[in-house]
Amino acid sequence: MDKPRVRFAPSPTGYLHIGGARTALFNWLWARRHGGTFILRIEDTDRARSTKEAEAAIFEALRWLGLDWDEGPEVGGPHPPYFQMERLDLYESYAEKLVAEGKAFACYCTREELDAGRKKAEAEKRQYRYPGTCRDKPYDRSKTHVIRFRVPEHGATTFDDIVKGHISTPHDTLQDEVILRSDRVPLYNFGAVVDDITMKVNLVGRGDDHVNNTARQILMYRALGYPVPAFAHFPMILGADKNRLSKRHGATSVTEYRDLGYLPQAVVNYLVRLGWSHGDQEIFSLEELVRVFDLKDIGANAGVFNPEKMAWVNQEWLKQVPEPELAEMALPFFRAAGLHAENDTKLRHVVRVARDRVRTLVEYAHQFRYFYAPIVLDPKAREKLLTKENRPVLEAIRAGIAALSALDTAPLEGLFQAEAERRGLGLGKIAQPVRVALTGGTASPGMYDVVQILGREETLRRLDEGIRLAG
Repeated sequence: MDKPRVRFAPSPTGYLHIGGARTALFNWLWARRHGGTFILRIEDTDRARSTKEAEAAIFEALRWLGLDWDEGPEVGGPHPPYFQMERLDLYESYAEKLVAEGKAFACYCTREELDAGRKKAEAEKRQYRYPGTCRDKPYDRSKTHVIRFRVPEHGATTFDDIVKGHISTPHDTLQDEVILRSDRVPLYNFGAVVDDITMKVNLVGRGDDHVNNTARQILMYRALGYPVPAFAHFPMILGADKNRLSKRHGATSVTEYRDLGYLPQAVVNYLVRLGWSHGDQEIFSLEELVRVFDLKDIGANAGVFNPEKMAWVNQEWLKQVPEPELAEMALPFFRAAGLHAENDTKLRHVVRVARDRVRTLVEYAHQFRYFYAPIVLDPKAREKLLTKENRPVLEAIRAGIAALSALDTAPLEGLFQAEAERRGLGLGKIAQPVRVALTGGTASPGMYDVVQILGREETLRRLDEGIRLAG
């Protein structure tokens, strides 16, 4: 088998969404596993909506995920950047070739004439199909026209999809579609075919919303006299309500997940498992995926996006990050939350004790802001635990901490246990009012870690305020 030449061909009309990222990932993995070529092509023919900002966002998201490309924009070497709007002469020459061979024709119908036909079909409750008005008219370049592809009137086009299996499309369900507009810009199907031919793409991997385009494209490959590539149509990604993934299901942009504190390894890991499996294994590095990924292991059924599962995967990856590196990753999120954190021993202590409690880097700053900012007291916790009955506990712990020569774990543990034994209480009865005074709530890392992170001066100050509130 020839080494794979695969492509990812986004339109620069917005951010790189989760579905597009997974399509790119599947293609990239296939190319990397087999020593092939991963091509990035920018399909920028929607001039009204395409922007340079969107192009840059696509490049940024792919690079953040670790998906480099071998040919395409911003790649050095002999290969030119692949932007469709820079290739208009190429599409026109291929379209003219089809016209010359009788496989396409010029259509001179006006928009008004075509709209009238569509309205009539709608009134008669039937699907509109171009009626072949200009099929046999002579070619007159001087008149405004589009180029239409001549679809066979009988028979069917069939192919075996790597993911979906055998697919057949009767030709009487197709129409003579426009392949080149009057401004010489190609329509999607024709532009994609010409690009795939000239880029020698031998496997087209894309979302299964393109299945309906495939028969049309196969006919164009054959009409142009080129081999038809293999096709793999990946299942859609759905929300929990089984509708197509959209904003109402949460973030859909790759860079949104970056900004929410997800690691690129986790996003890659979760996306690849939406539709692909390798035994019961859940956590994969990119290097592992390159070794084991196979298109035949992609299921035909749609994957359901589960934000909770994605957060769990991210947490598993956060647990693997060394403490100094994790502190460096978390620091921008503390600062973005308005907290004056530094990459120091305090922050490293925070990320260490929080590791099993957070699922994203954003949650570090949200859940543990009390280490860097005044506490926000939970009213219920205050009412229940900062009471006159607990004031002696707070005073005893405050006095004990003030007297300790160092805030090491062993003496702190001895202080709390001694106070619990003296009062005949469980350790939790001692720790909880202290916890509320120091953090504002009833959930936190271990009490000794909290004291050590805050330091003696801040711990005593907060205990003093807790004692005051306890009356």
